[in-house]
Amino acid sequence: MSQLGYYTEESLKKLKDDLHHLKTVERKNCTNAVAEARDKGDLSENAEYDAAREAQALLEVKIAKMEEIIANARIVDETQLDLSKVSILTTVTIKNTNNGASMKYTLVAQSEADLKAGKISVDSPIGKALLGKKVGEKVDVQVPAGMVTFEVHNISI
Repeated sequence: MSQLGYYTEESLKKLKDDLHHLKTVERKNCTNAVAEARDKGDLSENAEYDAAREAQALLEVKIAKMEEIIANARIVDETQLDLSKVSILTTVTIKNTNNGASMKYTLVAQSEADLKAGKISVDSPIGKALLGKKVGEKVDVQVPAGMVTFEVHNISI
């Protein structure tokens, strides 16, 4: 069962570029490595050949997964976002009611998540809990450190 992924035009283009690189450059490199290893003699005792074939198989799986992601991708138009509630591609400022710490996150597709850049996945525990919430609403989230309550302070693009 495939799952829809939501992307900006820019991030979908990057995915397509990455897929193109895998198909045109990496696939050729794997094919060359298999051929080179095959030329080294007896395949029944050729670990290099086995390793090259395994790398080739893993690459094909990666390509197939990326093709499926792209086939099921949906582009989100940032100009059409409803800022009355938290949704994908919105930036939300939340306050941890337990310790008073404020945090600012942009909710993105799982493939774009980068905590250092302040981007969390809509599939993460915090992301899932925040979806659909409005300014002033509180939400309890189970995190590794235990249950934490966050209050939504601001929603923007």
